[in-house]
Amino acid sequence: MPRLERSPKPVPLAKQVQTALAALEALSTKRDLENLPRFGITASNPLGVSMAKIQKLAKSIGRNHELACALWDTDCYEARLLTAYVAEPARLTPAQMDRWCKDFDNWAVCDTLCFHLFDRVPHAWTQIYKWSNQRPEFVKRTAFALMASSAGHDKHASDDVFLEGLTLIERAANDERNFVKKAVSWALRRIGRRNRALHRACVELSARLAASSDATERWVGRDAYRELTSVPVERGVRAKSEREKTQASAKRAVKSAPKKKTVARARQR
Repeated sequence: MPRLERSPKPVPLAKQVQTALAALEALSTKRDLENLPRFGITASNPLGVSMAKIQKLAKSIGRNHELACALWDTDCYEARLLTAYVAEPARLTPAQMDRWCKDFDNWAVCDTLCFHLFDRVPHAWTQIYKWSNQRPEFVKRTAFALMASSAGHDKHASDDVFLEGLTLIERAANDERNFVKKAVSWALRRIGRRNRALHRACVELSARLAASSDATERWVGRDAYRELTSVPVERGVRAKSEREKTQASAKRAVKSAPKKKTVARARQR
Protein backbone atom coordinates (compact mmCIF):
# COMPACT_ATOMS: atom_id res chain seq x y z
CA MET A 1 0.00 0.00 0.00
CA PRO A 2 1.56 3.36 -0.99
CA ARG A 3 2.42 5.81 1.77
CA LEU A 4 0.34 8.96 1.90
CA GLU A 5 2.38 12.13 2.06
CA ARG A 6 1.37 14.50 4.80
CA SER A 7 0.42 17.98 3.70
CA PRO A 8 2.79 20.61 5.09
CA LYS A 9 1.64 22.27 8.27
CA PRO A 10 0.40 25.85 7.79
CA VAL A 11 2.97 28.42 8.84
CA PRO A 12 1.76 30.50 11.80
CA LEU A 13 0.92 34.08 10.89
CA ALA A 14 3.45 35.52 13.32
CA LYS A 15 6.16 33.45 11.63
CA GLN A 16 5.05 34.68 8.18
CA VAL A 17 5.30 38.28 9.34
CA GLN A 18 8.72 37.65 10.84
CA THR A 19 9.91 36.06 7.60
CA ALA A 20 8.59 38.93 5.47
CA LEU A 21 10.21 41.57 7.69
CA ALA A 22 13.50 39.66 7.64
CA ALA A 23 13.34 39.52 3.85
CA LEU A 24 12.72 43.28 3.67
CA GLU A 25 15.59 43.98 6.02
CA ALA A 26 17.90 41.79 3.92
CA LEU A 27 16.92 43.82 0.83
CA SER A 28 17.49 47.19 2.47
CA THR A 29 20.35 49.51 1.52
CA LYS A 30 21.68 52.71 3.01
CA ARG A 31 21.25 54.42 -0.36
CA ASP A 32 17.53 53.59 -0.57
CA LEU A 33 17.05 54.77 3.00
CA GLU A 34 18.77 58.08 2.27
CA ASN A 35 16.65 58.53 -0.88
CA LEU A 36 13.39 58.77 1.07
CA PRO A 37 13.79 62.41 2.22
CA ARG A 38 14.93 63.35 -1.29
CA PHE A 39 11.57 62.17 -2.61
CA GLY A 40 9.69 64.02 0.11
CA ILE A 41 8.82 60.83 1.99
CA THR A 42 8.70 61.14 5.77
CA ALA A 43 8.08 57.51 6.67
CA SER A 44 7.66 55.79 10.02
CA ASN A 45 10.11 52.97 10.73
CA PRO A 46 11.71 52.82 7.27
CA LEU A 47 14.25 50.17 6.32
CA GLY A 48 15.36 51.46 2.92
CA VAL A 49 14.07 49.05 0.27
CA SER A 50 13.43 50.07 -3.34
CA MET A 51 9.97 49.65 -4.84
CA ALA A 52 11.31 47.21 -7.44
CA LYS A 53 12.58 44.90 -4.69
CA ILE A 54 9.30 45.18 -2.77
CA GLN A 55 7.33 44.20 -5.88
CA LYS A 56 9.63 41.24 -6.51
CA LEU A 57 9.21 40.05 -2.93
CA ALA A 58 5.44 40.44 -3.22
CA LYS A 59 5.40 38.12 -6.25
CA SER A 60 7.19 35.43 -4.28
CA ILE A 61 4.68 35.77 -1.41
CA GLY A 62 1.46 35.95 -3.43
CA ARG A 63 -1.91 37.20 -2.22
CA ASN A 64 -2.48 36.59 1.47
CA HIS A 65 -4.98 38.90 3.16
CA GLU A 66 -4.26 37.84 6.73
CA LEU A 67 -0.56 38.47 6.18
CA ALA A 68 -1.30 41.84 4.58
CA CYS A 69 -3.30 42.96 7.62
CA ALA A 70 -0.57 41.81 9.98
CA LEU A 71 2.13 43.55 7.92
CA TRP A 72 0.14 46.79 8.06
CA ASP A 73 0.01 46.61 11.85
CA THR A 74 3.82 46.45 12.09
CA ASP A 75 3.91 50.20 11.26
CA CYS A 76 6.99 49.55 9.08
CA TYR A 77 7.05 51.73 5.96
CA GLU A 78 8.13 49.01 3.52
CA ALA A 79 5.82 46.44 5.11
CA ARG A 80 2.91 48.80 4.43
CA LEU A 81 3.99 49.19 0.82
CA LEU A 82 4.15 45.40 0.58
CA THR A 83 0.56 45.27 1.84
CA ALA A 84 -0.63 46.85 -1.43
CA TYR A 85 0.56 43.83 -3.39
CA VAL A 86 -0.28 41.10 -0.87
CA ALA A 87 -3.79 42.09 0.26
CA GLU A 88 -6.75 40.50 -1.54
CA PRO A 89 -8.99 43.18 -3.15
CA ALA A 90 -12.08 40.97 -2.93
CA ARG A 91 -11.70 40.79 0.85
CA LEU A 92 -10.94 44.46 1.43
CA THR A 93 -13.88 46.10 3.21
CA PRO A 94 -14.73 49.83 3.32
CA ALA A 95 -14.06 49.81 7.07
CA GLN A 96 -10.60 48.39 6.53
CA MET A 97 -9.88 50.94 3.79
CA ASP A 98 -10.94 53.70 6.18
CA ARG A 99 -8.66 52.41 8.91
CA TRP A 100 -5.64 52.13 6.65
CA CYS A 101 -6.35 55.49 5.01
CA LYS A 102 -6.32 57.19 8.42
CA ASP A 103 -2.83 55.74 8.98
CA PHE A 104 -1.38 57.29 5.80
CA ASP A 105 1.44 59.64 6.70
CA ASN A 106 3.18 60.12 3.34
CA TRP A 107 2.30 60.26 -0.35
CA ALA A 108 4.15 57.06 -1.26
CA VAL A 109 2.04 54.72 0.87
CA CYS A 110 -1.12 56.59 -0.15
CA ASP A 111 -0.45 56.40 -3.88
CA THR A 112 0.86 52.83 -3.85
CA LEU A 113 -2.25 51.49 -2.15
CA CYS A 114 -4.49 53.51 -4.48
CA PHE A 115 -2.76 52.28 -7.64
CA HIS A 116 -2.27 48.64 -6.69
CA LEU A 117 -5.13 47.82 -4.31
CA PHE A 118 -7.87 50.37 -3.65
CA ASP A 119 -8.76 50.87 -7.32
CA ARG A 120 -9.50 47.15 -7.64
CA VAL A 121 -12.41 47.08 -5.19
CA PRO A 122 -16.04 47.61 -6.31
CA HIS A 123 -16.66 50.30 -3.67
CA ALA A 124 -13.77 52.54 -4.76
CA TRP A 125 -16.02 55.44 -5.81
CA THR A 126 -18.01 55.26 -2.59
CA GLN A 127 -14.74 55.79 -0.75
CA ILE A 128 -13.73 58.62 -3.09
CA TYR A 129 -16.91 60.55 -2.30
CA LYS A 130 -16.48 59.96 1.42
CA TRP A 131 -12.79 60.88 1.63
CA SER A 132 -13.14 63.96 -0.58
CA ASN A 133 -15.30 65.50 2.15
CA GLN A 134 -12.84 64.82 4.97
CA ARG A 135 -10.27 67.25 6.34
CA PRO A 136 -7.06 65.28 7.11
CA GLU A 137 -4.51 65.98 4.37
CA PHE A 138 -3.62 62.42 3.38
CA VAL A 139 -7.21 61.19 3.66
CA LYS A 140 -8.31 63.89 1.25
CA ARG A 141 -5.33 63.21 -1.01
CA THR A 142 -6.37 59.56 -1.13
CA ALA A 143 -9.74 60.53 -2.63
CA PHE A 144 -8.10 62.21 -5.60
CA ALA A 145 -5.16 59.82 -5.95
CA LEU A 146 -7.73 57.01 -6.15
CA MET A 147 -9.74 59.02 -8.69
CA ALA A 148 -6.59 59.48 -10.78
CA SER A 149 -5.84 55.78 -10.54
CA SER A 150 -9.38 54.81 -11.54
CA ALA A 151 -9.20 57.17 -14.52
CA GLY A 152 -6.16 55.29 -15.78
CA HIS A 153 -7.10 51.73 -14.87
CA ASP A 154 -10.89 51.38 -15.00
CA LYS A 155 -11.61 50.68 -18.67
CA HIS A 156 -15.34 50.06 -18.17
CA ALA A 157 -16.50 53.03 -16.08
CA SER A 158 -18.88 55.40 -17.84
CA ASP A 159 -18.10 59.04 -18.58
CA ASP A 160 -20.86 60.04 -16.17
CA VAL A 161 -18.85 58.68 -13.24
CA PHE A 162 -15.89 60.87 -14.09
CA LEU A 163 -18.02 63.90 -14.90
CA GLU A 164 -19.34 63.65 -11.35
CA GLY A 165 -15.73 63.37 -10.24
CA LEU A 166 -15.05 66.75 -11.86
CA THR A 167 -17.57 68.26 -9.45
CA LEU A 168 -15.49 66.94 -6.54
CA ILE A 169 -12.33 68.28 -8.19
CA GLU A 170 -13.77 71.77 -8.60
CA ARG A 171 -14.95 71.78 -5.00
CA ALA A 172 -11.50 70.78 -3.67
CA ALA A 173 -9.42 72.94 -6.02
CA ASN A 174 -9.06 75.70 -3.42
CA ASP A 175 -7.36 73.44 -0.85
CA GLU A 176 -3.89 74.97 -0.65
CA ARG A 177 -2.22 72.02 1.09
CA ASN A 178 0.57 70.64 -1.09
CA PHE A 179 -0.38 66.97 -1.16
CA VAL A 180 -4.05 67.73 -1.73
CA LYS A 181 -3.74 70.27 -4.54
CA LYS A 182 -1.24 68.07 -6.38
CA ALA A 183 -3.62 65.10 -6.20
CA VAL A 184 -6.54 67.27 -7.36
CA SER A 185 -4.54 68.39 -10.40
CA TRP A 186 -3.40 64.82 -11.01
CA ALA A 187 -6.99 63.53 -11.05
CA LEU A 188 -8.08 66.30 -13.42
CA ARG A 189 -5.22 65.53 -15.82
CA ARG A 190 -5.80 61.76 -15.76
CA ILE A 191 -9.53 62.07 -16.41
CA GLY A 192 -8.78 64.41 -19.32
CA ARG A 193 -6.74 61.69 -21.02
CA ARG A 194 -9.55 59.10 -21.10
CA ASN A 195 -11.36 60.22 -24.25
CA ARG A 196 -12.35 63.25 -26.30
CA ALA A 197 -15.52 64.07 -24.38
CA LEU A 198 -13.81 63.98 -21.00
CA HIS A 199 -10.78 65.79 -22.39
CA ARG A 200 -13.04 68.64 -23.53
CA ALA A 201 -14.78 68.79 -20.13
CA CYS A 202 -11.44 68.80 -18.28
CA VAL A 203 -9.96 71.52 -20.49
CA GLU A 204 -13.04 73.67 -19.84
CA LEU A 205 -12.76 73.14 -16.07
CA SER A 206 -9.01 73.81 -16.16
CA ALA A 207 -9.56 77.09 -17.99
CA ARG A 208 -12.24 78.12 -15.51
CA LEU A 209 -9.98 77.36 -12.55
CA ALA A 210 -7.03 79.10 -14.19
CA ALA A 211 -9.09 82.30 -14.37
CA SER A 212 -10.13 82.11 -10.71
CA SER A 213 -9.36 84.81 -8.16
CA ASP A 214 -8.18 82.07 -5.77
CA ALA A 215 -4.43 81.38 -6.01
CA THR A 216 -4.70 77.62 -5.41
CA GLU A 217 -7.47 77.21 -7.97
CA ARG A 218 -5.35 79.11 -10.48
CA TRP A 219 -2.39 76.81 -9.78
CA VAL A 220 -4.52 73.66 -10.27
CA GLY A 221 -6.14 75.06 -13.41
CA ARG A 222 -2.93 76.20 -15.04
CA ASP A 223 -1.11 72.98 -14.16
CA ALA A 224 -3.85 70.85 -15.75
CA TYR A 225 -4.51 73.16 -18.70
CA ARG A 226 -0.82 73.22 -19.66
CA GLU A 227 -0.69 69.43 -19.86
CA LEU A 228 -4.11 68.77 -21.38
CA THR A 229 -3.63 71.29 -24.20
CA SER A 230 -0.11 70.11 -25.02
CA VAL A 231 0.44 68.62 -28.47
CA PRO A 232 1.40 65.11 -27.22
CA VAL A 233 -1.69 64.81 -25.00
CA GLU A 234 -4.13 66.10 -27.62
CA ARG A 235 -2.57 63.80 -30.21
CA GLY A 236 -2.83 60.86 -27.81
CA VAL A 237 -6.48 61.55 -27.03
CA ARG A 238 -7.31 61.72 -30.76
CA ALA A 239 -5.43 58.49 -31.46
CA LYS A 240 -7.16 56.73 -28.58
CA SER A 241 -10.54 57.92 -29.85
CA GLU A 242 -9.78 56.56 -33.33
CA ARG A 243 -8.67 53.21 -31.90
CA GLU A 244 -11.87 52.94 -29.88
CA LYS A 245 -13.96 53.71 -32.98
CA THR A 246 -12.09 51.07 -34.98
CA GLN A 247 -12.54 48.48 -32.23
CA ALA A 248 -16.24 49.30 -31.92
CA SER A 249 -16.70 48.92 -35.69
CA ALA A 250 -14.89 45.60 -35.63
CA LYS A 251 -17.13 44.33 -32.83
CA ARG A 252 -20.25 45.40 -34.72
CA ALA A 253 -18.97 43.62 -37.83
CA VAL A 254 -18.38 40.42 -35.87
CA LYS A 255 -21.85 40.57 -34.34
CA SER A 256 -23.52 41.13 -37.69
CA ALA A 257 -21.53 38.45 -39.56
CA PRO A 258 -23.56 35.40 -38.33
CA LYS A 259 -26.83 37.11 -39.28
CA LYS A 260 -25.60 37.68 -42.82
CA LYS A 261 -24.56 34.03 -43.11
CA THR A 262 -27.98 32.91 -41.90
CA VAL A 263 -29.70 35.09 -44.51
CA ALA A 264 -27.39 33.75 -47.22
CA ARG A 265 -28.15 30.13 -46.27
CA ALA A 266 -31.90 30.84 -46.26
CA ARG A 267 -31.67 32.23 -49.79
CA GLN A 268 -29.75 29.15 -50.96
CA ARG A 269 -32.58 26.95 -49.70
